[in-house]
Amino acid sequence: MKAIVFDQPGDAQQLHLADVTDPAPAAAAVLLHIAATALNRADLLQREGKYPVPPGASPILGLEVAGTVLEVGSEANGFEVGDNVCALVNGGGYAQQIAVDHRMLLKLPERLSFTKAAAIPEAFLTAFQALHWIGRIQAGETVLIHAGASGVGTAAIQLVKLAGAIPIVTASAHKHERLFELGAARCIDYKSQDFAAAALDFTEGKGVDIILDFVGGPYLNKNLEACATDARIVSLAALGGARVPDFTMAPFLRKRVQLTGTTMRSRTDAYRQRLTADFRERIWPHFADGTLIAVVDTIYDWEEVASAHDYMASNANVGKIVMTIGIVDP
Repeated sequence: MKAIVFDQPGDAQQLHLADVTDPAPAAAAVLLHIAATALNRADLLQREGKYPVPPGASPILGLEVAGTVLEVGSEANGFEVGDNVCALVNGGGYAQQIAVDHRMLLKLPERLSFTKAAAIPEAFLTAFQALHWIGRIQAGETVLIHAGASGVGTAAIQLVKLAGAIPIVTASAHKHERLFELGAARCIDYKSQDFAAAALDFTEGKGVDIILDFVGGPYLNKNLEACATDARIVSLAALGGARVPDFTMAPFLRKRVQLTGTTMRSRTDAYRQRLTADFRERIWPHFADGTLIAVVDTIYDWEEVASAHDYMASNANVGKIVMTIGIVDP
């Protein structure tokens, strides 16, 4: 089969199509023809040599896929050849085929296209884990979502609303209109506004109950300022750096703040399978009835992968960037 590979770390021009070994499904896995995949920041970091591949994971880029079942293993239950599915995967999405454990699969409702479905697994499972498993979200709480226009951000806005809570976001000003449409109650331009002051103003001085953060060290002090008592901060990345300037423990102790760091790719297969099962039961039906939507910004053919990576690096997108693999499926 063919896959997108790179021979040495570097810029997006290193990416190219090549012949690779066909996947060999285990007994509990299914073989998928991949129709579409979606980009993630981890793809850019791995391409640059800054994201080591976890032991046992595929070195091929791509953490989420949508496609059709070609073959079902002897111990794989609930799926048949011809089923259209999507899945969170631990690498291997930039390819024509992939073997996926059946416990990671989500069967597509009729109204969901491959290009929409490919935009769901990483973003929504990450947001679901952060909000429900770690953040313990409750109805009526206020959630501050940094990078609100990202894939995870646009998923989190919708999941916060679904939980009966109130989403506020930080994002560039020109992206605010779309985020209000998704359900954001307040949009903060992080380039021109003090997000902590804006969050405190919105909550009438109480502070927010949960923060989803991708920036890291430079935001920690302001995050603590924005927190309510007993708030939960979930740190999903450190795109702004890991060091915290002029840090003091006092706000942590005074407000009893919980700070939890998490990455999805380093989790065990068993953890991701349990998370997917919970998501399948509690959240997945809402895509069939239209309550939740996949937010797709741009669709590229996979032969345009360098342009897709450059576009992601520009931070211009609202929602996900998707690549099709041999199909046209808007």
